[in-house]
Amino acid sequence: MYDEFFHLSDLPFRLSPDHRFFYCSDVHERAIAHLKFGLDQEEGFILITGEVGAGKTTVIEHLLSTLSGRRYVAAHIVTTNLDQDNLVRMIAASFGVSHEGVSKASVIKNLERFIADCMRQGRRCLLFVDEAQNLSIAALEELRMLSNLQVNGRPALQSFLIGQPQFRKTLALPDLAQLRQRVIASYHLGPLSIEETAQYIRHRLSLVDWKEDPAFLPAALSAIYKYSEGIPRRINTLCTRTLLFAYLEEEHQVTKEVIDSVAAELEAEMGQVLDFGDNQEIAVSDAGKSSVRESVQPQEEQGGTNGYSKDTSDSEPLQKPSEVVVPVATQATEHETFNATLMNEPAPHISEDRPPPSDLSREVSIKPVEEPVEIIDLTLRGDELDEEDLIGMSSEAHDRLMRRALHTVINYLGGSRRAS
Repeated sequence: MYDEFFHLSDLPFRLSPDHRFFYCSDVHERAIAHLKFGLDQEEGFILITGEVGAGKTTVIEHLLSTLSGRRYVAAHIVTTNLDQDNLVRMIAASFGVSHEGVSKASVIKNLERFIADCMRQGRRCLLFVDEAQNLSIAALEELRMLSNLQVNGRPALQSFLIGQPQFRKTLALPDLAQLRQRVIASYHLGPLSIEETAQYIRHRLSLVDWKEDPAFLPAALSAIYKYSEGIPRRINTLCTRTLLFAYLEEEHQVTKEVIDSVAAELEAEMGQVLDFGDNQEIAVSDAGKSSVRESVQPQEEQGGTNGYSKDTSDSEPLQKPSEVVVPVATQATEHETFNATLMNEPAPHISEDRPPPSDLSREVSIKPVEEPVEIIDLTLRGDELDEEDLIGMSSEAHDRLMRRALHTVINYLGGSRRAS
């Protein structure tokens, strides 16, 4: 894509750490100095912390790339969400020591034997533990116990702990006082300055044969610093999307307006990732549990026929703004209302803004009576039956009479409406 368009030999702003692109800013140089000081001491723990994306792992990989394989044997652990037993096995595996199918005590014995062999060969064993903020107190204590290993009175294993700022709070706990006393060097990796941000961008571009195409204007570099706050990973993300934008728009000059536009796009995309979306909302059931359900949409979009979907959950039906959505989208006539009342069925909802569907039987289900009701052409007058006739009438005959009376009224109302 953009690397071919701008004739770049590689992608300059990958998110994964790559020591080949290491830029030695002031803060990174100080971090390297603390690491080398710790190496010279040949004992204890060295602590490096920094914000997410500050370049901690890149610093470690850069240091490892400078160490001689004849003098050092290094193990780098990046999966730290482990208990103390599995951490020991992970350390053994990183050094290539046998650890499967044996007890923890046997793993430690094998590890001690390996470290002692390295020491006799004039090689020191270094352990780099990344994402150290995920380690439990028990796991950290296991690391402290491993630091007690000695060969001929000399410390046999030196550990480097790399983590996010909250790891310092963990180390401040009373239970870790002994480990804390063994930290001989500590440094917090801060962000780049505005000048270093511009130099960082140009440095990475120069490593992929960049020929000032696209050209980054000074105002654009300042805008990148503003949005990234000098955090290398944020710079990489913004610059990658900027190069993609320039490629798609066939721009050969990156301006402040381009950076503003790309930053706005990234912010909008992140907002969509964190949002539930326009077609969902939170519904709380009677039990107080919240669940995500699709909001009511026209069934034409959902493959239905009624105009609105039905809510199948136990909670109250979802509502559109200032309109109660009913399961049956039908306009009830007075005739339907009377029939529904007669058969002990609830009357359908009357909606003034939707016409009745052509097939009402599809919308309202009316139970048939036990025997057909004969619709007769008569007008029921009050003087045809007296009170004694009504009292002496059986309940079955009384019900039949009332049904006929109601149908007569219905037919009368229907005839009057048609005549009008």
